[in-house]
Order: sequence, then C-alpha cells, then structure tokens
Amino acid sequence: MTLQWHHGNRDKIHRFIVFWVVVAATLLIFLRGSEIAIADEAPNLALFGPPLPENFYPQQQPADPELVDLGRSLYFEKRLSKNQDISCNSCHQLDHYGVDNQPFSPGHKGQLGGRNSPSVYNAAAHVAQFWDGRAADVEAQAKGPILNPVEMAMPSEAQVLKVLNSMPEYVEAFATAFPKDKQSVTYDHLGQAIGAFERGLVTPAPFDRYFAGDQTALNAKQKRGLTLFVDAGCAQCHNGTYFGGNTYQKAGRVNPWPNQEDQGRYKVTGDEYDRMLFKVPSLRNVAKTGPYFHDGSVKSLKAAVVQMANTQLGKDLSNSEAGDIVAFLESLTGEPPTDYIQPPVLPVSTESTPAADPT
Repeated sequence: MTLQWHHGNRDKIHRFIVFWVVVAATLLIFLRGSEIAIADEAPNLALFGPPLPENFYPQQQPADPELVDLGRSLYFEKRLSKNQDISCNSCHQLDHYGVDNQPFSPGHKGQLGGRNSPSVYNAAAHVAQFWDGRAADVEAQAKGPILNPVEMAMPSEAQVLKVLNSMPEYVEAFATAFPKDKQSVTYDHLGQAIGAFERGLVTPAPFDRYFAGDQTALNAKQKRGLTLFVDAGCAQCHNGTYFGGNTYQKAGRVNPWPNQEDQGRYKVTGDEYDRMLFKVPSLRNVAKTGPYFHDGSVKSLKAAVVQMANTQLGKDLSNSEAGDIVAFLESLTGEPPTDYIQPPVLPVSTESTPAADPT
C-alpha cells in the first residue's frame, strides 16, 4: 500500500517541526545564557573559597574541651597582667567583635601601643599573627602581650607561673588539660590553651549563605558591591575564605601611605623588601571593627574603602561606588558564638597569689 501525503498534511508537519526547532533553539539560548551567567558569577565567588569551617582545629587534633575551657579562663584572666587590670579580652573584646574600637589600646599604666588591635575572630586561620606577622600562630601570639611592657607588663614567665600556681583550681585545670606532662603549668601550655580557645572563634555571615547558593542572602546593592569589589581590584589582596589574612602587602602600593612612621614587617626582618609591608587584614566583621588600618587612622569604613582604592589601587571611587562596596562588606558581619564566649567563673586568689603591682 502506498501512502500519499497531501499538501495540507505536509504543511502541518512542517509547522510542527519549525515550532519545536524554535522551542529547542530558545531553550538552548536560555541554558547557554544561564551558563554564561553562572560562569560570570563563579569566578567572583571562587576567589573567596573554600567555605568557612566550623572551627580552626587541625583535623588530626580535634578540640579538647578541657583545654578549651582552660584557654577561655586564661583569656579573661586579668591577673596575668602586672597590675591585674588587663586581660586578653580588654583589647580583644569578644562581645565587640574581638576589638575595643580604639585607635590604640591602652595597656599598663595607660600606655598606648603603636598599632591598632586586630580582631581575634577567625584569626586562627591567618597566615601569621600581628600586623607584622612576627608570631606563627595564635598559640605563639597569645604569649606575647602578657610580657610586653606596654601591654600587660608581666616581668617574666616565672612571675606568670607563680600567679597560676598560687591557685589550686588553675593547677588542677592545667593537669587535666595536659595529663601526659609532668610539669603541666608552663608558659607554653598557657599559649596552647589560649590558642585552643581562639580556634573556636568563628563568625558565619550572610555572605557564607550566599557562597553556599542562597541568592537571597545578599540584597541588590550588596551584589553590586561584590562585583565592584572584584572588578576594582580589591580582591587582589582581600581574597580567600577570610577576605585577607593570607598574605602581606605594602601600605602605599601605588600612592604613598599618609603616615610612614611605622615601617611594618621591616622592623621584624630588617629586609628592605619588607619596608611598609603589613599583613593584609581580614575583612570579616570589618563593619564592626573600626577604626581602620594598622595605625587606626580612619574612623569611617567608607573613608577606609576610598583611601585603600587610592593608595593601593590608584583609583578614585565615586560616592555611590564606595557605598556599594561598604554595603557588600556589611554582608561579612557574622554571628559570634554567644555561649562559647561567655566569661567563666575564674579561680579564687589565695594568700600566696601575688598582689597587683601598679609600678
């Protein structure tokens, strides 16, 4: 039997085929457009990975609750200072995003340090500690301010240990945290304990939800700010999970830094290359941690953004551009772990506990 096709049938089939070809082409264009959009977005977000972890403990050394609890007590312990009026928390206030919002923090007898106190939140993940990177990690950093004559001003490690050994509760806490060591109350163990506590200071922020795929976590202005943050070149230095903290950069890379009295890492290494070189600060919680820069010289975040664009990138941002970047930076304001940072009840002094020394 021979099938015969009428012109009407052929026209219908032709229209049917054309219709689906158009649909397929439209769908292909849509999908291709989506791929392009994703490709355009992905490089921006890829600059800021991997995702923020839950804590900063090495995988082979998970958190030890006894060690963390001891570190928490030591973090809030003012008797680790010569006049017993300053603790780690005095300058790095955990209920104020890890800072005291002063250009320079007051130390022993009201002396002022020469650099702005950086936030302790998320700091355990940084490449090094202090603005000049002179401490390798938070464990090493914790031991510095206690003996610094401008900060907590304890005269020696021996005096610190004398204070701790005078309180049975501390002796027992050290023995519990370091059960394998005959001498549990040591200065190195103090640093390890404070560092262990600080490794739990993580602040997940709206940006982290956006990074994980929640497009509603940032508003339109913040998304514009993110794009501008990358396109303007800010992400050349402020990248990675912590938007900085992972490298060093010269202050005044393109245009001179206003105040060059502090020569940065040069003071540590004596290497000419390190003159005016500072650790790039993390921008997490930056909207809450002013004043800004190593010299605490700028109060406003918007002014800080404008100055950085000029000195580091040689660019002059418009008012609206700076505003968009600030809006984006506000998406990096995280949530401090409220229960984790609650001040503990500290051991009671005994008759053998050294008295405060205001001299």
